[in-house]
Amino acid sequence: MTEQSTTAAPSASEPAGSLLPGLVRACRPKQWAKNVLVFVAPAAAGVITEPYRIRLTLVAFVAFCMVSSSTYLLNDVMDVESDRQHPTKRRRPIASGAVPVPVALVASVLLFLGGVALGASDNWALAGIVAGYAVLTTCYSLWLKKLPVFDVVVLSAGFILRLLAGAYAAEVRVSEWFLIISLFGSLFVASAKRYAEKRELGDAAATLRPTLGEYSMEYLGFLRSVSVAAVLVSYCLWALERAGEGGNRVFILLTIVPFLIAILRYALLVDQGKGSAPEDVLLHDRQMQLMGGIWVVCLMLGIYL
Repeated sequence: MTEQSTTAAPSASEPAGSLLPGLVRACRPKQWAKNVLVFVAPAAAGVITEPYRIRLTLVAFVAFCMVSSSTYLLNDVMDVESDRQHPTKRRRPIASGAVPVPVALVASVLLFLGGVALGASDNWALAGIVAGYAVLTTCYSLWLKKLPVFDVVVLSAGFILRLLAGAYAAEVRVSEWFLIISLFGSLFVASAKRYAEKRELGDAAATLRPTLGEYSMEYLGFLRSVSVAAVLVSYCLWALERAGEGGNRVFILLTIVPFLIAILRYALLVDQGKGSAPEDVLLHDRQMQLMGGIWVVCLMLGIYL
């Protein structure tokens, strides 16, 4: 009880000016790295070098950053009590008391309205996707995260909506292969996240996140195996098809190599218990960054040469 009471409210000696830095941290700017996915569809369509398309895609990126931060704030408000029991989440600004719950709620509403309005300034389809992402994530925070399977599907849906937002923002066609790769790639990341969380929390997993108690390590391994096999096969088929449509065939086919290595590297890191925060893996693992850079270079050369 003593530990909970110390984390439930900021200390008396804490400076008054710490509210704004705490609010910024509560918005989780590190998570904005996920929103880079909005650039994938325009890049794959070969229009990312057009200034008009870049501007539209940047609007989608900023809108998603605002709305995703809005949902993070709301999620932390809903989970404030359970976060205070968590070994690391208790240090979050809202759980620790550095950011009062009413302030977090007001900031969440303002960010949501601002993100949707910004998306509408691009086109209404983008505004609908941004708003849909916020509604889906809110339903996840309130209800769906407590339902096995649904929680993983909603997590993967968040990645897919980011990819679709980039396509609609830049006004490019969404191919069938793009949807298939997005679906299984997102499912792989979501199932890997749950696997790493269950391994990291150990015996406390079911208490801190009830759905983790429903999953066995074997089932989560099954989900990872199915999704990673599907995403690798579908990406190879896309590369073969795209190579026959124009551009530099050799470089497009070469993208398969760094893509394969990056997927296998991520699977290894997850198996070592390091995938509970996918953004941390992308921001700190040098091999993943190197493979990602090579993949981007090969893709750009293949499409634009």
